[in-house]
Amino acid sequence: MTFGFAPPATTSSAVVTGGASRHGRLLEPSEWTAAGIPLLRNPREVVSGLHSRHSPVPSTAVIAVLGPEERLVASASFVQRAASVDGWEYRNALLARLRRVLPHDLRRRTPVRTAVLLYCRDGDERWTEEDGAWMWGLRDACTLHGLRCGAYITLTRGGWQVLGEGRVGRRPSSDSQPARIGEIVTDPTPLTLRTGGGAAEALRRTAAR
Repeated sequence: MTFGFAPPATTSSAVVTGGASRHGRLLEPSEWTAAGIPLLRNPREVVSGLHSRHSPVPSTAVIAVLGPEERLVASASFVQRAASVDGWEYRNALLARLRRVLPHDLRRRTPVRTAVLLYCRDGDERWTEEDGAWMWGLRDACTLHGLRCGAYITLTRGGWQVLGEGRVGRRPSSDSQPARIGEIVTDPTPLTLRTGGGAAEALRRTAAR
């Protein structure tokens, strides 16, 4: 699987060595894929639903918790303008919102609900250090709240992308007007799976579960 790289949208350059920032609190796409993040059954429906509910603009993060059959349990959105790309800061912001919208599941032996993160930002679909910090923050926030770590999705002018999977769509985008809740958002472009080593292996792991 091939990923492009771009500088972070909100900060000056940060040093990356061996897949980690100077704080060690970011994940690269290969690390994210290797973590076995569960695939969304219908990413377009999830993205469209969150876009309709929260109308995100650049710098808006939408954290959502899904139950069985990808039923939305709770969600919250907020604008995050950080002075530095640091997954620890993003983790704290996500955890604070999760605690506001639903009780933790720490007493369960295994997680039964999944948290996904939609982040609306400027730039193109290429992975950035900011994305890596959000990935780290989502994974850690899920652990601390007793949730399964789910997909990380970016929303840009070009559309949406599930990072680490290669599934993309043109609508909605960061420029789209939100559809009404329950309205079906059609996309003339078929859902694309950019196959590669990481994505194919992730699909095989999911099929085997």
